[in-house]
Amino acid sequence: MDKGKRSAIRILILYVVFIVFTVTVRFVDVQAIGPSGSSVGLASVNGPFHELTGENGFWYDLTEATGLLALAVCGFFALMGLVQAVKRRSIRAVDRDLLILGVFYAVVLLCYVVFEFLVINYRPVITDEGLEASYPSSHTVLIVCVMLSLISEINIRIKHSMLRRILTVVSIAIALLTVFGRLVCGVHWLTDIIGGVLLSIALLYNYYSFITVDVL
Repeated sequence: MDKGKRSAIRILILYVVFIVFTVTVRFVDVQAIGPSGSSVGLASVNGPFHELTGENGFWYDLTEATGLLALAVCGFFALMGLVQAVKRRSIRAVDRDLLILGVFYAVVLLCYVVFEFLVINYRPVITDEGLEASYPSSHTVLIVCVMLSLISEINIRIKHSMLRRILTVVSIAIALLTVFGRLVCGVHWLTDIIGGVLLSIALLYNYYSFITVDVL
């Protein structure tokens, strides 16, 4: 079996794992333990974990800041692609890696929109907007997808090996810190974070299958 087929099978398995987990969260051990009596899947796991972590304003504020950082990274590469398109007078003339990255960002956004309408669970806290969909954690998906796809651009565009290593470590550290922070800040159930990580891994493997830089 060639490398392309192995990669396709791996990606398919990752998506299937996410789908199976999502269906499990939606239909298994559903109890009304959420605010306003909202139903939550895998309640015997989610409930005790939320009681253990409680709510933590520090980690919430920190993850909000790293989320804005991820959006800034998206904006930077969008601007880079726009400048290239204007200078070269064609979208097709934009660097291939930037075009792929743009499509990847669009897919991540699409996933966010889908799960705003396809509600699996609601948040364990009520915000100013009332009950909000919480599965999968959009912060987790955003930060993991953006910061780990950033590694490909670091490898493509930065020639200095030490700087590449430093920026790669920083990108991974920000992703891990945000996932942990979102896990303990109290605005998500445990399964929201797990689902976000599973979806992110599937999307990232899909993304890297189109990129020639060997990172994942």
